[in-house]
Amino acid sequence: MAGTNFSHRPKNVKKISTEYRTIVTKIPVPESIPLLERMYETESRSMHGQIPVVWDKALGFQVYDKWGNKWLDFSSTIFVANAGHSNKRIIDALKKLTEKPLLQTYNFSSPERFEYLDYLIKNTPDYFEKAFMLSAGTEATEAVLKLMRLNGLAHNKRKKGVICFEGNWHGRTMGAQMMGWNPDQKAWIGYLDPNIYHIPFPYKHIIKDKDPVKFLKDSLNELFEENEIDPKTDICGVMMETFQGWGACFYPKEYVKEISKFCLSNDILLSFDEMQAGFGRTGELFGYMHYDVEPDLIACGKGSSSSLPLSIVLGKSKVMDLPDIGSMSSTHSANPMVCAAGKANLEALIEDRLIENSKNLGVKFHSELIKIQNTFSNYISEINGTGLLAAVIFRDKEFKPLSKLCDLISEKCFQKGLLVVHTGRESIKLAPPLMINEEAMNEGLEVFKEAIQESIRDLHD
Repeated sequence: MAGTNFSHRPKNVKKISTEYRTIVTKIPVPESIPLLERMYETESRSMHGQIPVVWDKALGFQVYDKWGNKWLDFSSTIFVANAGHSNKRIIDALKKLTEKPLLQTYNFSSPERFEYLDYLIKNTPDYFEKAFMLSAGTEATEAVLKLMRLNGLAHNKRKKGVICFEGNWHGRTMGAQMMGWNPDQKAWIGYLDPNIYHIPFPYKHIIKDKDPVKFLKDSLNELFEENEIDPKTDICGVMMETFQGWGACFYPKEYVKEISKFCLSNDILLSFDEMQAGFGRTGELFGYMHYDVEPDLIACGKGSSSSLPLSIVLGKSKVMDLPDIGSMSSTHSANPMVCAAGKANLEALIEDRLIENSKNLGVKFHSELIKIQNTFSNYISEINGTGLLAAVIFRDKEFKPLSKLCDLISEKCFQKGLLVVHTGRESIKLAPPLMINEEAMNEGLEVFKEAIQESIRDLHD
């Protein structure tokens, strides 16, 4: 979620009391403002800029403050709480560990680690033979970068180049930002890796009537000619964000299948950044499955545990075992708490059929969003996503981005008892926990529609 200076002035708003939403105070809550201001004084401002709500507890698909307000959560804390906030399986698993007690083991083993690894590998595709656990998503994408280049080294690649995509995002650490696109956000580095390359992303409005396969081949040929690259000797990996985060922009399926062919024919590892797409969000266990390809590596985070900090790299043994013993680890990786949470999360997604719910309910979710788009066709240019993932793209008839309108809508939703993913761009993302029911989902969408209508009116007043 991008930062915006949302109003901290409490405002009288309509009181709300439904089964899923409750608003009984001014919004933001007057008593919350001194707490937020105290936090701003003692914490780096890079952490700030969100909707001014102070969470007290979160259960299922609802968020509560301590002053009697309750919100429907259509953010899942930016794709983390896939199994629902405070999922009972996860809470019970963590309680067992605190009662043992066992909280941390560094890289020493624990039963929780054995059990989670067994369950994870058994319940993911056969071509994922080993896993590497870390704490943050950006650590996982850094690990993928390292593995791609170690594989390039093992195959005597010259430049060990990595192909990435314009507009994609892979995290905030150095390697992740170099693979990502935003030039402003990586200006702090002071230099760019000359062997990390970017080709154009195949946006709908760019592809239009073009052949996606030809578009890819033209992009690659231009890259190779400009940089005097031979993919057989100079490229070791391709890193793809499964969908482009800010707008849930997927690639054309045939485009990705062609990339897979390209990688296979040139001894290149195909990797997906599954941070937002993984663990049921799109109606499949992993988002790349919509493309019918077999990646060599995937980097997962966010929904990996629906709770504690857990990220994962999954891949083939021959690639995962390239680093020497002890040469690639992380202080908190594979600790018993995250392993217990990760296993309980995956059990909930599979055994409680939450992935299936995402797929089935997602059809209705997108059907209702298309109706909203048709109602506000002068302001909404497209709806992207699948499953319980959607990005509503706000542009006017001249295709100009309507970022300010998105700010207003996000704030209106907050005042009405709905939390959405505010991107800071011309998009709003909607991603309720996968255990949401149809009635609550429809109520949230009705609130979203009301917020759009009121924000358009306010924008023109």
